[in-house]
Amino acid sequence: MALRHFGAAAAFAITVGMSASPALAVTEIQWWHAMTGANNDVIVKLATDFNASQSDYKVIPTYKGNYPDTMNAGIAAFRAGNAPHIMQVFEVGTATMMAATGAVKPVYKLMAEAGEKFDPKIYLPAITGYYSTSKGEMLSFPFNSSSTVMWVNLDELKKANVEIPKTWPETFEAAKKLKAAGHDTCGFSGSWVTWVNLEQLSAWHNVPLASKANGLDGFDTVLEFNGPLQVKHLETLVELQKTKTYDYAGRTNTGEGRFTSGECPIYLTSSAFFGNVKAQAKFAFTAVPMPYYPDAKGAPQNSIIGGASLWVMGGKSAEEYKGVAKFLTFLSDTDRQVYIHKASGYLPITKAAYAKAKEEGFYKDQPYLETPLLELTNEEPTENSRGLRLGNMVQLRDVWSEEIEQALAGKKTAKQALDAAVERGNTMLRQFEKTAVK
Repeated sequence: MALRHFGAAAAFAITVGMSASPALAVTEIQWWHAMTGANNDVIVKLATDFNASQSDYKVIPTYKGNYPDTMNAGIAAFRAGNAPHIMQVFEVGTATMMAATGAVKPVYKLMAEAGEKFDPKIYLPAITGYYSTSKGEMLSFPFNSSSTVMWVNLDELKKANVEIPKTWPETFEAAKKLKAAGHDTCGFSGSWVTWVNLEQLSAWHNVPLASKANGLDGFDTVLEFNGPLQVKHLETLVELQKTKTYDYAGRTNTGEGRFTSGECPIYLTSSAFFGNVKAQAKFAFTAVPMPYYPDAKGAPQNSIIGGASLWVMGGKSAEEYKGVAKFLTFLSDTDRQVYIHKASGYLPITKAAYAKAKEEGFYKDQPYLETPLLELTNEEPTENSRGLRLGNMVQLRDVWSEEIEQALAGKKTAKQALDAAVERGNTMLRQFEKTAVK
């Protein structure tokens, strides 16, 4: 992406915004998002409820495709001078949005200028840290956050007389027993191969994925995930792949049906898989924390988030920004956060909403919905577990996945694959740095 061109468009868009005709009695707020199905219904309800709560502003939600499609559409619209007011951007797009100087309005500045009461300390730090500067200034508004969990088919584990594993060695042994009990094609698997087996693995064990706090402290970050822990983990997956004790299920979440169908009795993926599991699984299930290596010092640490946040785009009028600020305040309401959590399975973003859900006994019947929260808050985040902020992250993940696939296919050793992933990734990061740093 030519970020210089993106940033240069800001001056044009701001000029257009300042010279626009006076707003009508009701100021419209355009909200572009990437939610489908039941989660789209949640977004529509939030907008409808906000619009009914006051008469000055009208939030109009519009589905713009999947996460990459939505971000690309928003960037193209900004260049043309007609960006939405609010854009939902997945977490791996954070560095790209940050680097687009002038294209976005930082949330902490928006709320201050609009006079809205705003305290970043009310939000869960494990979530907000991903979207904040090193000084704690929130750049975007956390909206739908999730984390990696291990989904377990309780019926199949019971049949095979297998306990729910807590560590990686226990998971490998459980998968071997499950395979011997009839799961010939898959003892265990997972989606989002780099998120689970590099990004989350590193944070959960408090080892760096990259320097400069995984990129949060500067674009001049260098990848470091070819260390002993990551290499050992990939070596084990490669060995287990040979017998289908572990079976690769792809770069994204297209393989998740292998869990709900009963094929893979243990499956690592997002906690946001909850809706599909609840609707499709014909067996007893739960979600437990990610496994850890017991010989790794300090493990488990804390997990990092997935999902997306809301970015406020640049070049809008003060009145429009006032409406956006009021909408973000509306979304932060405790009862509203509890509703979003219960309806979608995504995490509550405020401490008060989490506390209220617990007080209401919500997790007694559905303990698996608390699992990602327990992971995120397991320990105070460190430089290795605050989150990630790497430029061109979508493309980086493709390169990392490609190298992991080479190892799983026996074409490279685990060390060779991860060394190549680091080297190729660092080249991409230096290219991003040239365009991002003014």
